[in-house]
Amino acid sequence: MAVDAADLARMYRETRERLTALVAGLDEVELGAPVPACPGWSVADVIGHLAAIPEDALAGRLTGPPSEEETAAQVNRFRGRPMTQTLAGWTDLAPRFVRLRVAVEGTRIRVGPDGEPVLGLTTTWYEAFRWRMGRRSRDQLAALDWSGDPGPVLDHLVIFGPARADIIE
Repeated sequence: MAVDAADLARMYRETRERLTALVAGLDEVELGAPVPACPGWSVADVIGHLAAIPEDALAGRLTGPPSEEETAAQVNRFRGRPMTQTLAGWTDLAPRFVRLRVAVEGTRIRVGPDGEPVLGLTTTWYEAFRWRMGRRSRDQLAALDWSGDPGPVLDHLVIFGPARADIIE
């Protein structure tokens, strides 16, 4: 399977663009609608949280997956902010979020903006899927085949956060 070098960045961008298109035209009532998958959160809260991730990571306020307290602070910080401002900020910051090149069984995938330095990771499709979905601990992620210190990006690789303990399969 051939994957373009920018596929991961493209997928993130396209997801952000789809969400932006979905919420950009919503009124206050619609933005305040509850989100079943996120109890206690509105549509606006979810978008605020998503926009806060790159903002906090780039500002150095986020050193790993946000805790419940950090997530609550993100949501509270964005409450009341005009949705157009939230979406514009997310659009501006998202492309600068992570600079990483992953080589998966001969396919190179680059995430983040152009420029140097680029941290490299060589892995298999199986492992890439497992760590991306949170099926590896932080220690297991750090032990992968990196070209340099992965510390700054480890917590940003995983959609659901690293596993709390090593997972052996």
